[in-house]
Amino acid sequence: MKYLKMVDETSNAAREFLDKKKNLFEEAIQCICERLGSGHKILVFGNGGSASQAQHFAAELVNKFLKRRPPFAAIALTTDTSALTSIANDESYDQVFSRQVEALGKKGDFALGLSTSGNSISVIKALEKARELELTTIAMTGLGGGKLSFCSDFLLDVPFDSTPRIQEVHLLLLHIMAGEIEKRLT
Repeated sequence: MKYLKMVDETSNAAREFLDKKKNLFEEAIQCICERLGSGHKILVFGNGGSASQAQHFAAELVNKFLKRRPPFAAIALTTDTSALTSIANDESYDQVFSRQVEALGKKGDFALGLSTSGNSISVIKALEKARELELTTIAMTGLGGGKLSFCSDFLLDVPFDSTPRIQEVHLLLLHIMAGEIEKRLT
């Protein structure tokens, strides 16, 4: 049945990711916890489906994942339509996230960019700006990381080349992160 094939692909991609990247993933979670616990924030962004995942993750940190607790500082850079459209109009769409990182990011904060291909120019420019400002960078991508592999401190690349399967694993990883952050900081 074709549906079971899709479930198997996602499951296999998630397992392979954890087999290959578990230690790096755990290190990223620990670093995020330390930074959030000391008053820093995480800026999250991506395009299309990745934009909605960025918003979903930020909401789980600001409000709650599984339990009511103090909020964590997280901002999805995909939600301010006035900033997005003015930057896209006056500068270029390539700058929609980097300008916001420049305005909102401070040394010690985190920038988490999502791009299934790893080649989204707006995400690349944002992570480059984040590194320039001494934010720690995480790229969640598909197989190999694309160009984002060169501008991320933590490359969390899902070993698959199908956008839907990569996004499904990204959502799982973001849920794991949210759960671990909530557990460790409350």
